Amino acid sequence: MKNKQQETVEVKRDILWRVYLGYIAVVIVFLVILGKAFYIQQVQGKYWRSMSDSLHEKIVEVDAERGTIYSEDGQMLSTSIPQFDIYIDFGADGLREKSGKRFRENVDSLSYSLAALFKDRSEAEYKKILKDGYRDKNRYFSLKKKISFREYQALRKFPLVREGKNKSGFIADTRSIRLNPYQMLAFRTIGLDRDSFKVGLEMTYDSVLRGIKGKRLVRYIGGGVSVPVDEDNYQVESENGKDIVTTIDVHMQDIAENALMKMMVGNEAEHGCAIVMEVKTGKIKAIANLGRRSDGSYWEDFNYALTPTEPGSTFKLATMLAALEDKKVSLNQIVNLEGGTWKVGGETVYDSEQHGLHEATVKKAFEMSSNVGMAKIVSAYYSSSPSLFIQHLKKLSLDTLTGVDLAGERRPVIYKPGSKYWSATTLPWMAFGYNLLVTPLHTAMMYNAVANNGVMLKPYLVTTIREDGKDVKDFQPVVLHEKICSDATLKQLIECLRGVCTEGTARSLMKNTPYAVAAKTGTALVANGSRGYLDRIYQSSFAGFFPADNPQYTCVVVIKNKPMAKKVYGADVAGPVFKEIADRLYTMYVKQSNATQNNPMRIDSSAYSFIGMRSEVQNVFASLKMPFADSARSGGDMVRLYNRSQTDAPIVTSYAVSGRQMPQLSGMGLKDAVYVCENLGLKVNVKGKGKVSGQSIIPGQAIAKGQLINIQLN
Repeated sequence: MKNKQQETVEVKRDILWRVYLGYIAVVIVFLVILGKAFYIQQVQGKYWRSMSDSLHEKIVEVDAERGTIYSEDGQMLSTSIPQFDIYIDFGADGLREKSGKRFRENVDSLSYSLAALFKDRSEAEYKKILKDGYRDKNRYFSLKKKISFREYQALRKFPLVREGKNKSGFIADTRSIRLNPYQMLAFRTIGLDRDSFKVGLEMTYDSVLRGIKGKRLVRYIGGGVSVPVDEDNYQVESENGKDIVTTIDVHMQDIAENALMKMMVGNEAEHGCAIVMEVKTGKIKAIANLGRRSDGSYWEDFNYALTPTEPGSTFKLATMLAALEDKKVSLNQIVNLEGGTWKVGGETVYDSEQHGLHEATVKKAFEMSSNVGMAKIVSAYYSSSPSLFIQHLKKLSLDTLTGVDLAGERRPVIYKPGSKYWSATTLPWMAFGYNLLVTPLHTAMMYNAVANNGVMLKPYLVTTIREDGKDVKDFQPVVLHEKICSDATLKQLIECLRGVCTEGTARSLMKNTPYAVAAKTGTALVANGSRGYLDRIYQSSFAGFFPADNPQYTCVVVIKNKPMAKKVYGADVAGPVFKEIADRLYTMYVKQSNATQNNPMRIDSSAYSFIGMRSEVQNVFASLKMPFADSARSGGDMVRLYNRSQTDAPIVTSYAVSGRQMPQLSGMGLKDAVYVCENLGLKVNVKGKGKVSGQSIIPGQAIAKGQLINIQLN
């Protein structure tokens, strides 16, 4: 019995020993697995994740290069420039082969080159971060972001980098950024190019500018970042966007914007716009929009030229057109101005100045901008048939969009008889520019039609769509109405507009002007939200064309003043802006054009104009055995070559370059243009082939080292 019990105990002990041994084995295995998992995840995790990424390939879309927006005089208004983010794959096979021999042999010289190029770190600092990245096997180490094309070109020649991506690990992430070289100049009209928000021409012509995306095979590396499998191998090549050429003239735009800015700042106005149209074509040569920001500065923040407002007295031109065309009145007909105050429909019409006059001709009432005179004319002859008056407004296209090729135009508001907004005072108030809303561009279109012998043209901003330097589509003037009224009415309207500048509200402003102007002043009291008219906010306007005897340009200026402003009248606020624009355009364009017509020049030799290195020009003439007149002063590397006529010998003159002002590059080859610009410390971005035909920095403009210049070749 005892032996049997002893055997049982021994069996139990044997079983327990085996159980304990099995348990210990399981625990050991578990600990080994846990340790291995920890080691793989925490120590080798980066390596295995990068290996996983490197096995993942995908075809992705590649953005096309966006087209450039040009001014009519060939200047770049908006263009794309390349920008590069530089990364290093320290796990690249070529970089780590032979225990990193290639990296060790080049790290010193590479560090020196990087420090010399970017000047943001010392050679020792660059060497340290490169070694740290190599030690950690960083698969996507960020070295430098947002470097220029010039810097990228220099980087590609550096030690190690020049051996290629596979051996150096260097990766360039390229993207385009949109640049407006002239900054604020016509900024709102040119527009913005953003992924989620576009305005202006960038939005209107987005389908033309953006091109067609391509496709490329990429491999995902550490951090889920993709790099091209082959930088030069596309599955589908992207198609670059087309360029557009606008009607904007940079010099005219600069004149309009500076004149507007001067008055806005001086009168602390809220916002304003100035429009210049070419009479015979409807081209918008300048369109400035300025709004006051919270810090008191001004910026092109909104397109006020396309925003409807109550126009005020500049609308009286439409009233006169209707009354004269329907033969309701004549210019010499007498109208009673009631001393400047007249009650109608339970409301009172006031003239802006209490002049005390009663008897005045219709022409005089217009010249002195009498609200009472215009209201009485419309009430007397159109109260029984208001639709007849409205029909004239429709014929002037004041009830529809202008159709300008610019997104964001808002529809005008013209009330119609029978609508809930129509009352006994609607018609008389419409006569002097209230109870209706039109945009400044509508006003410009109406005045331009009078200047253009009654032909109403659609205003437009783009003349040409261009692809690879070739014009693929041209836009011509579009006639909206062949005749807005009879020739007799046009003659009388122009007589009235000229009278405003010689006998009326703009008499003092236009005194001693060396050319005739046909224009109208406007001053409108505008409401300020729930406060109504308590803040006495006035909108000042001035609309007209010049020279009145042979109209070339139509100009409209509209400025909304601050509450209780000291100056509010159209002739005092908008008028000086109009006059400054008109004076400068007359001097620069109209007067010179007339002089050229009266004294025709000889053959145009502008194409026969070159700028190049002195030694190269002399070698060319020597080789061709061509005679030339060398009037270049000694010294200086560059000379200019031109020809005055077909019979004269070519002339070589000095080409001086100032270190503070932008020189004229037109006529240069690319090599010479880059040589001049880089000697001035400028960064150069080039588009096209051939000779220089356009430059983003205007000749004579002040420059600074490091500034970017965009050069267009023909």
